[in-house]
Amino acid sequence: MVIINPSNTRVHRRGGIKRKIYVIIPVIIICLIIWEIRQILFIHKSPTIIDPVLPVVKDVATSDKNIVGYAVSITGCGADPLIEGAAVLKHAIHQSSVNGNANSLYDYKMYAIVHPDGEECGSELAKIGYTILRRNTPVAVKDIKGDFLRTHIEANGCCGEKELIKLEAYTIIQHPIVVHLDLDTLVLQPLDPLFDYMLGKISDASKLSVKWKDEPTPQEVDAFFTRDYNMVNPGTKYKPVQGGFLVLRPSMDTYHEFCDIVREGDFRDGRGWGGVVGPFYGSMTFQGIIPYYYDFLHPGTSLELNRCIYNQMCDNPRDQRTVDDVVHGKCRTGEADCEDCRSRPLEDVITAHFTLCQKPWWCLPQSGDRIQERLCRKLHGQWYRIRSDLEKSWGRSGQGSGGYDSEHFRGYCKSHGKHGYLPIEKPYEQAS
Repeated sequence: MVIINPSNTRVHRRGGIKRKIYVIIPVIIICLIIWEIRQILFIHKSPTIIDPVLPVVKDVATSDKNIVGYAVSITGCGADPLIEGAAVLKHAIHQSSVNGNANSLYDYKMYAIVHPDGEECGSELAKIGYTILRRNTPVAVKDIKGDFLRTHIEANGCCGEKELIKLEAYTIIQHPIVVHLDLDTLVLQPLDPLFDYMLGKISDASKLSVKWKDEPTPQEVDAFFTRDYNMVNPGTKYKPVQGGFLVLRPSMDTYHEFCDIVREGDFRDGRGWGGVVGPFYGSMTFQGIIPYYYDFLHPGTSLELNRCIYNQMCDNPRDQRTVDDVVHGKCRTGEADCEDCRSRPLEDVITAHFTLCQKPWWCLPQSGDRIQERLCRKLHGQWYRIRSDLEKSWGRSGQGSGGYDSEHFRGYCKSHGKHGYLPIEKPYEQAS
């Protein structure tokens, strides 16, 4: 007969509970420490390059003026493959730089500005030669003083307040010029005339392909951009900037001023920034704050470029449909007569933006014989030509195994549509 002492049982139970507590408490403490470290890394009270730490440059005059910074921003991880756009864009820039055969005098360095929500996919760009800059939004939403902006910015445009990480390009002061591009863009020719003018090497603005040639040209330009006339009515005074292309002069003073504008939050319901710029799609973030800064607060410091040559999107210039290659309606620019960018020869295009043409990696043939498709097909063909050349530079054949319109898609599409695309195979090479 076994006699169990109840008091001993309680003692053993209390001892077991104590041992469990001793194990659990350290685990909780470690988790809290890890969480706190992550918060410190991603809080952005001042502009800090977290990974890697770039050398401090007090003045861009001390940097190499022939190396231009190119930046893209990653706000999140979606369905589209980031590597495809990033790799082909980088190689296109390489071909149009001093390293290619395009007679450029400028070298380049690639950066990816990565929001915490895009960390998983954005960090992959390091494998193809991008320097990763992990940044949070310049101003936390909770710190915005203006009630309307604070309560609406997160649902504005494509990416809400995260779109503002594009402003981090102004902090890359290691270069005299930074070009910020979307990943669905392509550089087909050197941007040397813009760089030369911004650096004071030339003073002849006729080489710049500006939009409004009759307007006075500032001798010192801090930004080049194109506008998105499709987002507003022709009579709107302040038009949005197209967010996929911006050539800028990096400056911490400019960056801090942008942060102050966002923090103050003077975006008014139905009237936009300062009651003058907006509202339109994306007006609370990049597409609106850029024209507010350069057109309203600092006029005479920027230039609008011809969007048929820079940031070509193949958009309809008028406010009605094009039927049988015949345009109808009023010019969105407010002009009595306006150029149709879709009629531009491919040879004139310096940079392209795949918005209306759709992404090249969607394997859309754009083979219809109409103005809406002809130039799109040619631009898609250039994207696949550059991908092919990229793969050849890695010692590959430059021809995929896909049989769908193989001459046009270079064998990188097996069927029509997104699921027909054949991605770039690993391992990736960093050198172009």
